[in-house]
Amino acid sequence: MTTDTAAATLTSLLTPLADVDDRGLWFEGQFVSWRDHLGHAGAVAAAVRGLLSDDGPPHVGVLLTNTPEFASLIAGAVLDGYVIAGLNTTRRGASLAADVARADCQVVFVSDDTAALVDGLDLGVPVINVDSDRWQRQVATHVGPSAPHRADVDGDDLLMLIFTSGTTGDPKAVRCTHRTFAAAGKMLADRFEIGADDVVYLSMPMFHSNAMIAGWTVAVAGGASIALRRSFSARGFVADVRRYGVTYANYVGKPLNYILATEASDDDAKCSLRIMYGNEASARDRRRFAERFGCRVIDGFGSTEGGVAITRTPDTPDDALGPLRAPTAVVDPETGAPLGPGEVGELVNTSGPGLFNGYYRDPDATEERLRDGVYHTGDLAWVDDAGYIYFAGRLGDWLRVDGENLATGPIERILLRHPAIRQVAVFGVAVEIGDEIEAVLVVQGALTASELTDFLATQGDLGPKQWPHRIRIVDALPETATFKTVKRVLRDAAEPPTWVREGHTYR
Repeated sequence: MTTDTAAATLTSLLTPLADVDDRGLWFEGQFVSWRDHLGHAGAVAAAVRGLLSDDGPPHVGVLLTNTPEFASLIAGAVLDGYVIAGLNTTRRGASLAADVARADCQVVFVSDDTAALVDGLDLGVPVINVDSDRWQRQVATHVGPSAPHRADVDGDDLLMLIFTSGTTGDPKAVRCTHRTFAAAGKMLADRFEIGADDVVYLSMPMFHSNAMIAGWTVAVAGGASIALRRSFSARGFVADVRRYGVTYANYVGKPLNYILATEASDDDAKCSLRIMYGNEASARDRRRFAERFGCRVIDGFGSTEGGVAITRTPDTPDDALGPLRAPTAVVDPETGAPLGPGEVGELVNTSGPGLFNGYYRDPDATEERLRDGVYHTGDLAWVDDAGYIYFAGRLGDWLRVDGENLATGPIERILLRHPAIRQVAVFGVAVEIGDEIEAVLVVQGALTASELTDFLATQGDLGPKQWPHRIRIVDALPETATFKTVKRVLRDAAEPPTWVREGHTYR
C-alpha cells in the first residue's frame, strides 16, 4: 500500500489514538479516554462480526442518537471493515423499513430511546438493543488488550452508507469510502489547526455526512477530544460549550438561528469556542453568532455526495458561497453551456465525480448525477462580475413568472434582511399559466402587511416579478433531521395565505 493510500484512510488516522489516555470522549458528564474507547470499539467490532454472514455484504444498520455506542460502532467499522448504514431517526414505518432493505442491512442496532421506532416493523433482520444486558455481555466476552488493526485497508473501501436528506424526494444511500471522510477530515483539521488541546462538539446527527465529515473525522484527524450530545439543543449548546470547553463545532441548516434565539449572557464572547463550521446559515446569522460568541464562523458549501465543494475566502461577500474556481462551473441546465455573470444555472463539477462514489443499488440515479462525465449538483447558482458564486436554490425550485425563469434563493435572502423575519421558504405555486410565488415566514416580534410592503419597496435588487404573490406566516418550518427546510410539505399543505399581494401592496 502506498503512502498516499494510507493517508486517505480513517484507519491510519484512528489507530494512533489507541494509546492516548489524556483525550477522548465526553458524554453527559462522563469521560472515556481514546485508549479505552477504542479498546471497547474493538470488542464491539468482534461482537458485530460474529453476527454477520458471508452470504451478503457486511452492512450494519445503526438507528441511534449521538451516543458513545454509535461512536464505538463507527470506530469498530474503521478497525474491522464492516459497513455502517446510518439510519435516519426521523424516518418512520414503511419508509424506515425500506431504508433498511435498500442498504442490505444484516442487523439493525437500536437503543432504549430509539427501539420504539421499529416496533411492529418486519425488517427481516435481527434488531439488537445496545443498551440491553445481553448485548453488553456479548461485547464483554471480546474485550482484549488492544483494538484490532486492519493492515490491508484501502482508501476506496466502503465505510458508510449515508442517506441524503430527502428534501426533494426519497432519500438515496450515498456510498462513502475511507477517502470520503479521511481526505476532508484531514484537510479541515489542518485548516482550522485542530489539535490535542481542542474539544470538538458533535450534536448534528451522526447518521449524516455533516457530523461525520465536519465533526467526528476532524477530531480524529486532529487527535482532539469529542463532546457528544444525543441531539441538538439550542440551550444545551451554550451550556455544553462552557461545560466541556468546546473549541470547535459543526452545523448544517438553521442551528445558528436557534442558538441566537436563546437569551444572551454578558460573558458569551469569552467562551472557549473559536471555530463554528458548517453550511446553509444566513449571512446575518453568521455575523451575529460570531459577534455574540467571539468566534470565527465559516460557512462552506458541499453535499452528502461530495461532488462539489466550495470554500469561502476572507474577501468573499457575505451572501456568496466563495470564489468560482475550476472545475466548478455554472451551466445552462438544458444545454450544459457555461453561463456568464448574473445568469442563473446549475452548479456542476466539469471534471467528474469529485469524491462522489455513487448511490448504493441505484445505478440510474448515479448515472443521472454523472451525465456526460459531469457531476450535476441539482443546485442553482450564479456568479457575479468579481467571480463569486451565489446559491440560488434547488433545480426543482425554478419559478416561471410571466414567461421569465426565476430562482428562489435570491428572493429568500432579500426577505431575510428584514430584522423581524427569522426564517423563510419561497416556492412556486402552479397556476393556469406559469407560477405564483409564495413566501412562508417565521417571524420574531411584530410584522404588518404594510411594513412588509414598505420594506420590499426599498430593496433595489428585488425585481418586479420577484415580489411574492402570497405571504404565509407560521410558527416553524418543516425540517429534515439536519435542519433543512422541506418545501414540498409547505407546498402540499395548500394553507390559506396570511396576506395576498394586490399590485405591490400586501393586504
